Amino acid sequence: MTAVLIPARRASTRLPEKLLLAEHGEPLIATAARRAAEAFGSRSVTVCADDEVLVAAARAAGVDAVMTRFDHQSGTDRIAEVALGRSDAIVVNVQGDEPEMDPEHIRLVAGLLERHQWAGIATLCVPGGEAEQHNPNNVKVVLGNGDRALYFTRSPAVWDRDRAAPQASCYRHLGIYAYRREVLLSYGRLPASRLEQAEKLEQLRALEAGIGIACAVVNHAAPGIDVRADYDAFLVRRATSPVKAPHV
Repeated sequence: MTAVLIPARRASTRLPEKLLLAEHGEPLIATAARRAAEAFGSRSVTVCADDEVLVAAARAAGVDAVMTRFDHQSGTDRIAEVALGRSDAIVVNVQGDEPEMDPEHIRLVAGLLERHQWAGIATLCVPGGEAEQHNPNNVKVVLGNGDRALYFTRSPAVWDRDRAAPQASCYRHLGIYAYRREVLLSYGRLPASRLEQAEKLEQLRALEAGIGIACAVVNHAAPGIDVRADYDAFLVRRATSPVKAPHV
C-alpha cells in the first residue's frame, strides 16, 4: 500500500496559522487532506502534525492524524517519524498548504517508483519559460533520459553555449515527493551535502549520496498558499468552481 503523509506545522511566518484558515468552510488542512484522499482513498492519508488543533481538524474531515515531535527541522523528518511505525513500501509527501493538489499527480509520482527500480525518490515538474529561468525562487530541474533527474538548481538551466545565454525554456520543480520507505527512513541520517548547502535544496543531498531521483513532467501545478493573496485567490476559485465529492 502507498501512504500519503501530510506534514503539518501550526506556525507559519508569512501567513499565521494558515493551515487553520477556514473561510471556505473548513480548516485548510482538512481540505488538503480530503483532496489527497482522492488519490488512493482516505485510509492511505495521515496528517503528521505538531499541534493537537491540527490533529482535530484533520480527524473531523474523516482523515487519520497523529501527533509528531515538535522539533523536526523539515517536513521530511516529520513524515519519517510516522513512516517508521508503518510498513508502506512507498510514501508520498503532500504539502498541507496545497488544497488543490491533483490526485492524478499523487498517483503519478508514486507510480514512478513502481516503474523505475533505480530510483529511491520521485518528484514532478512543469514546463517553464524565461520568467521561471531567471527567478531563483523557482527551482529548475535538469532531466535526462528515462525520467531521470540529473540536477536541481536555482540558477537558469540549461546554459546554451551557442546563444551565450540560458535556454528560453526550462522545467520548474514541484514540491511533491514519493520515497521508498527505506530511503525516507535513512535520509535524515545523511549529512548535509556541499551542493545542498550551496543551493539550499534538500534534494541535492540525495543526488550527492547516489540516490536516484525520477521526475515526470506534468502540464499544470497546484497553486500553493503562502501569503494572504494566495488564500484570497483560492477562495475565488472555490466559489466559482464546483467542489467534487472526494473518492474515499
